[in-house]
Amino acid sequence: MAALLGIDLGAGSLKATLIDETGATLAEAAAPITTHNPKPGWSEQDPAEWWQALCTAVPQVLEKAGIAAGDIAAVGISAGAHIAVLEDAKGEVLRPAIMWNDQRSTAEAAELHERAGEMIIATGLNRANPTWTLCQLAWLQKHEPQVLARTERLYIAKDWLRSRLTADWTTDYSDALGALMSDVETRGWSPDICGLIGWDMATLPPVGAPEAIAGEVTEAAARATGLAAGTPVVIGSNDTTVELYGAGAIEAGQGAIKLATAGVVFLACDRPEVHPPVSCYPHIMPGLWYMASGINACATAHRWVRDTFFADLPKETAFAEMDRLAGTVAPGSDGLIFHPYLMGERAPHWDPKLRAAFIGLTLGHTRAHFARACYEGIAYALNDVLRTAKDLSGASFGDMRLLGGGARSATWRQIIADVTGLTVKVPANGDASFGAALVAGVGGGVFASPQAAVARCARILEENRPDAGRHATYARMFDLYDAARRGLTPVSHRLHAQQHESV
Repeated sequence: MAALLGIDLGAGSLKATLIDETGATLAEAAAPITTHNPKPGWSEQDPAEWWQALCTAVPQVLEKAGIAAGDIAAVGISAGAHIAVLEDAKGEVLRPAIMWNDQRSTAEAAELHERAGEMIIATGLNRANPTWTLCQLAWLQKHEPQVLARTERLYIAKDWLRSRLTADWTTDYSDALGALMSDVETRGWSPDICGLIGWDMATLPPVGAPEAIAGEVTEAAARATGLAAGTPVVIGSNDTTVELYGAGAIEAGQGAIKLATAGVVFLACDRPEVHPPVSCYPHIMPGLWYMASGINACATAHRWVRDTFFADLPKETAFAEMDRLAGTVAPGSDGLIFHPYLMGERAPHWDPKLRAAFIGLTLGHTRAHFARACYEGIAYALNDVLRTAKDLSGASFGDMRLLGGGARSATWRQIIADVTGLTVKVPANGDASFGAALVAGVGGGVFASPQAAVARCARILEENRPDAGRHATYARMFDLYDAARRGLTPVSHRLHAQQHESV
């Protein structure tokens, strides 16, 4: 029986998953990744650490599975979108990779939108904001022109990591679109958008299909990773694209909510739905697209609450205790509301100056309330995204797959169902490394088609249905959450200005 290896470069770790041709997990392994924040609002990673993490996780997953490297039929890699790696003529990385949640290019994004916003949206389907590579490159032109002068090749994160395995230089359309430098008509790079910042298109990689074979594992990469030389590696796609696909949302109207470092809302659709600031991407399934929009701090906020309010507990048990305590508190947390804007906010407000807040505190509140308010606040933020997507597109959301580490919490799952009013389903395998492995299986010939891979491998473990009474309670609480956000926005902006004046 053939094995398939999926590798996902996440914001906090790199994960390797081995599955068989029925979708059963043979083994998993992970290695941590460090994010650096050299200035407020900045977020960077060292690509060399990505490769080190891959060289750690892959031998571990092979050992855990107890299979020979030669049993792997194909490899797929995914990573976060928008993350560019710049190399010089010698193949040396020129600077740390700017992450998707970095906010430094706010001014450049605003200038690009004012100058050519309609063209960018019509051509690249999305609006310029600091998440997109185009805006980050515009910032680098102003502040680090010496780096761009030496740039010979631009990679997107998953492509750079794959190039360490195969020495190829290719991307897929979803990641080209994620750079906000592509053309929907040609499904390639856009001369018009690149021309806005004078970008040399010779530095941009060829574009191919996610399931296409990009190359084979080289002898050098085999020695570093334990993989067999000659193993096929597919081009792959970004994490959100393969997650939605691997979760089994392969028909228009099906969607997902991801509880990971960032919180993301997805909805599959049968045509491009262009409703900035909601993002639009091509699906793995031919002819399908999906809308996606995300909040900056999901698991990040969850972890911050753990480290701040549960620091006396061992980290390996603190999350479980948070979950238990959150389940002892009534919906609404007795009036305690959490805004999870610890890193500003992306969707739906696109305001890097927003600040997080707990409001409504009384002497009756305990840390159990803080735990539940954390879950509820993140659910409110995701509901804010859902509400905006519905208002902009008129789309109807059916049941939603729940992805990411947060999906393990029964309490959090039910809170999300009750806040949103939607049934949430938990896939047996709901992460990007699983989706990347399925894409590898299609390219490697293990599955006859993308549909066949999902039909054979994607399964639902359990579901949470919303309770009408709790949904009504949360509808009232969400109104207060939103009113408080609007009222506190001017205060957040003044605090931001004061902080930056003192830096």
